[in-house]
Amino acid sequence: MITLLADVSKIATDDYVGFTFFVGCMAMMAASAFFFLSMNSFDSKWKTSILVSGLITFIAAVHYWYMRDYWGATYDAETGTGDSPVFFRYVDWILTVPLMCVEFYLILKAAGAKRSLMWRLIILSVIMLVTGYWGEAVNREQAWLWGLVSGIAYFVIVYDIWLGKAKALAVKAGGATLKAHKTLCWFVLVGWAIYPIGYMAGTPGWYEGIFGGLAMDVIYNIGDAINKIGFGLVVYTLAVNSRGDSATA
Repeated sequence: MITLLADVSKIATDDYVGFTFFVGCMAMMAASAFFFLSMNSFDSKWKTSILVSGLITFIAAVHYWYMRDYWGATYDAETGTGDSPVFFRYVDWILTVPLMCVEFYLILKAAGAKRSLMWRLIILSVIMLVTGYWGEAVNREQAWLWGLVSGIAYFVIVYDIWLGKAKALAVKAGGATLKAHKTLCWFVLVGWAIYPIGYMAGTPGWYEGIFGGLAMDVIYNIGDAINKIGFGLVVYTLAVNSRGDSATA
């Protein structure tokens, strides 16, 4: 551990990957503290949602701490490269992405969302991540195929929240819930699209000529910070607005 921390303390000025690992870790820690400390400001209806938001960023912060150290220990200053912490990253995602799907269920629960919707989104997210890991770390020769399966699961999630049962429940709820749901949908559609780009940047396939050479870890790190912290802030804003609506009523 001493060696790892010593390496991290010598982050090169042009090591943008190491920089984004460090900033991502600090940002996730700060977001976790914010969400956890704000929980008591809300009634029981929203405490679980805020707790899940804090767990998402806390889990990510812990993994980013390890990923930062891993990158620092393998970084070669002469070549400006290091080993991508693929395993740690997917362990992080397999825990946090399903929790992000749970947020849809939690904010729509009052509108009649059933647990079947939650489990459907969770299972789809797990399929998306497991096949993505298999293509990126295990069977790279068929990375395009596993990426396709992962992409199909992703688009089913997009369909469910934009046009399926989740959308119908959001419309039924209306008001601040509908607005929050739509914002989360945009995070999934646009924010999560960063991950397939990172996948294609780091795996062989027909797309190498388009995305090959991009800094995969930088793409992933920026995407994680935007999506995980942003998700939580949307839920937090919904809770604040709902509290204000209740006080007015």
